[in-house]
Amino acid sequence: MKALVYHGPGSKSLDEVAKPSIADPGDALVRIIHTTICGTDLHILKGDVPTCTPGRILGHEGVGVVEEVGPAVSAFKPGDHVLISCITACGRCEYCRRGLYSHCATGGWILGNSIDGTQADYVRIPHADTSLYPVPAGADEEALVMLSDILPTGFECGVLNGKVAPGSTVAIVGAGPIGLASLLTAQFYSPAAIFMIDLDTNRLAVAGRFGATHLVDSGESDAAATVMALTEGRGVDTVIEAVGVAATFELCQELVAVGGIIANIGVHGAKADLHLETLWSRNIAITTRLVDTASTPMLLKTVAAKKLDPAQLITHRFALAEAMTAYDVFARASETGALKVIITP
Repeated sequence: MKALVYHGPGSKSLDEVAKPSIADPGDALVRIIHTTICGTDLHILKGDVPTCTPGRILGHEGVGVVEEVGPAVSAFKPGDHVLISCITACGRCEYCRRGLYSHCATGGWILGNSIDGTQADYVRIPHADTSLYPVPAGADEEALVMLSDILPTGFECGVLNGKVAPGSTVAIVGAGPIGLASLLTAQFYSPAAIFMIDLDTNRLAVAGRFGATHLVDSGESDAAATVMALTEGRGVDTVIEAVGVAATFELCQELVAVGGIIANIGVHGAKADLHLETLWSRNIAITTRLVDTASTPMLLKTVAAKKLDPAQLITHRFALAEAMTAYDVFARASETGALKVIITP
């Protein structure tokens, strides 16, 4: 089969590899219908994720059709259309019992990280009964790929950790797919103002269409000064970091109001300074989180009820044979206007 393979920092290729097979009783073999590229895949290619070693098939998002199941799988059968969660969960270990599925003792974020992922014709899914979701009849399967990772991530790591509330103020630093997913799901809670901060004018324009009340071009103005002026010097109640570099995390510290929360989503590959000399007395909280995908069933219902439209995040479509081009387009988003790209084997 064809697969996009990581060969070390800065190196990847579309290779012919062996088709996976059932290895454990709880496995399912899924034929990929649609997958996508995540910003985390770019972090892997930068060398920011040492758990991902050369030779790994990348990708942790997708929709597919079950081709084969192990003898312990009871919730799915061959022919079922399924949403693949970016988090693999056994449902039985200490962490799973606490709802921390991302830290499952035999799962967590393993797809496209410590085991082969979804940017391929086929993928093996461990703990299939608790790591796959049935695709609702008549659903837009391309759109549902957004529920593998970015929408649960934006919602859980940003909105829920950030305790967005009715009438509150929110700043989202980074208008990429994760930042936009946070923007869409923050509106479940009717905040009074949502500030979107980015260098990319195209992505800021998209954020305006998606519901941001204030657009701040940090390349044209001092973002912290702009937000402070618009909040009468108070700052914002929730700051969501959706980039994963030191400069944006430090900007968040300038934006947070007294009693506020900084909710980090970004994948950080280098240290960032924490300015306790200015924050120690401000009663703030800082949260970090790897998505648990506990919200996926709720998000599926929200999409089915047409309260949330994930399809608007998709900008480009490619065949798997064009995966190298897809990566180039996604990595040059400021030039290409890419948000999420769909890859179809």
